[in-house]
Amino acid sequence: MSQIEHHDYDVIVIGAGGAGLRAAIEAKGRGLKVALVCKSLLGKAHTVMAEGGVAAAMGNVYAEDNWKVHFRDTMRGGKMLNHWRMAQLHAQESPDRVQELEGWGALFDRTKDGKILQRDFGGHRYARLAHVGDRTGLELIRTLQQRAVSMDIDVFMECKVVRLTTDNDGAVTGAVAYWRPTGEFVTFGAKSIVLATGGVGKSWKFTSNSWESTGDGHAIAMWAGASLIDMECVQFHPTGMVWPLSVRGILVTEGVRGDGGVLRNSDGKRFMFDYVADMFRAETAESEDEADRWYDDHTAGRRPPELLPRDEVARSINTEVKAGRGSPHGGVFLDIASRRTADDIRKRLPSMYHQFMELAGVDITREAMEVGPTCHYIMGGVQVDPDTAATSVPGLYAAGEVAGGMHGSNRLGGNSLSDLIVFGRRAGIAAADRAENLRQPSLSESQVTEYVDEALAPFTRESGENPYDLQHELQELMQANVGIIRTESELVEALEKLEVLKERAANVAVGGGRVYNPGWNLATDLPSMLTVSTCTAQGARDRRESRGGQTREDFPKADPELGKVNFVQRQSSGRGFSSEITITPEPLPVMPDELMAIFEEESK
Repeated sequence: MSQIEHHDYDVIVIGAGGAGLRAAIEAKGRGLKVALVCKSLLGKAHTVMAEGGVAAAMGNVYAEDNWKVHFRDTMRGGKMLNHWRMAQLHAQESPDRVQELEGWGALFDRTKDGKILQRDFGGHRYARLAHVGDRTGLELIRTLQQRAVSMDIDVFMECKVVRLTTDNDGAVTGAVAYWRPTGEFVTFGAKSIVLATGGVGKSWKFTSNSWESTGDGHAIAMWAGASLIDMECVQFHPTGMVWPLSVRGILVTEGVRGDGGVLRNSDGKRFMFDYVADMFRAETAESEDEADRWYDDHTAGRRPPELLPRDEVARSINTEVKAGRGSPHGGVFLDIASRRTADDIRKRLPSMYHQFMELAGVDITREAMEVGPTCHYIMGGVQVDPDTAATSVPGLYAAGEVAGGMHGSNRLGGNSLSDLIVFGRRAGIAAADRAENLRQPSLSESQVTEYVDEALAPFTRESGENPYDLQHELQELMQANVGIIRTESELVEALEKLEVLKERAANVAVGGGRVYNPGWNLATDLPSMLTVSTCTAQGARDRRESRGGQTREDFPKADPELGKVNFVQRQSSGRGFSSEITITPEPLPVMPDELMAIFEEESK
């Protein structure tokens, strides 16, 4: 252990996206020694892909908007599977966090009277997404990163954490990692650790997620003794690019629909009207304008049907494609060209304009985009205390996409960025509170040796499985069997095949040295990917209903009894990749009467 590079900190934050940066800023502001450890480069976090805006009930466009309406929208969007306390804190604190960003230099778009402009998004009763064109995530990262750098927070870039270390009482003591460029190992001692590692999307074939999203945080938390919840709830964003194949899955921001874009099938029909309430079908209207007016009149002024919650829009697109009414490359058409002027599109959606022009040769000011559902976000994650972001493992906290509970079974667009800054801050506060009262822990030499040997094992085999073949098979399996529409037989088959893939992954072999070795980097990702994939397939099998991001073809309706439980997963014994995972339904936290009254108020 003396030969391995080592650093001691009060707080280490694993992940440098919005949640990680906000947690680190909070802890550093307390005068503590803080480090950010990120798998990629600083500024490259997946937060930059959240383009449309930050959801916060500021009331700048609709004065009647407030935290109670936002809370209600979030709970309903999540099909009431959310932890009510997380949804409450999120709705109440989001406006302050947005104002804080503005105070730190974020340059939001403005209303005519100088307030922060807010746009429409799916599932939100009012326009409440503060935005910077369609580059909001990038601006959020820029702002937080600039503040973190100005505070002299230590940053370890291109540093992959493989395991967390714990003491005899099960509390975290640090982490074992390696430098991706050199392959050399580094250990961190810490009084508190915040996980802010993002999502799991790279286990699916078509995804908006970048290469970093392999479920590392979910897996290392579980291996350290934490619980995961709602892992079956995976969001397929309705609009990802479908052509060319080299860019399939790349996100097409909901801001296109928020700014008036409409979805059409191969017949040119605006089909989303067919998926609203049974009392109305698009063919009852003689024109799109008439349909729009009818919809507004009969839904109390809610947004157009293209801005229904993401799970509903994604399923509608999937149905159109399966019915043979899809676009030439297996999606549908997203049309903004007929709704706004070319100058307006280039001004409001500059990233989308350049993305389609450069990657697909499509001028979105003149023609429609081909889009389709893409694996985008996991609502499930590490089970945390709402107020402190603490996991069941002492000293371990989680915030952002890696944490479960906030979004229930379906996340509303824009709630991800406000989630990051609300709970990133809370995780930073709680991690700092704990670190202030502890001595610096020591790392177990035996644990460090075990985890280093585990990571290096692929080099010790002269022959074995190719990590790229395993990743390809995993992605094909998850796309086909644990995708947007699921059935019992396919999920059982997936779990059987995942066990075989785990056995094969234990025999992965890589050649060459550790320096810049992408095959080895992938070999260290596979245990995480297989762990989270198993959790998702288990949860999808046991939740025999359709609710939000969990759609069962054989159980097409929501089950009121299953709507009362979270599925919680833990390792039954041992702490590692090969340990058995158990799954248990546990009752949802009981919502207080004063919050239940918010739902009753609307019906009066």
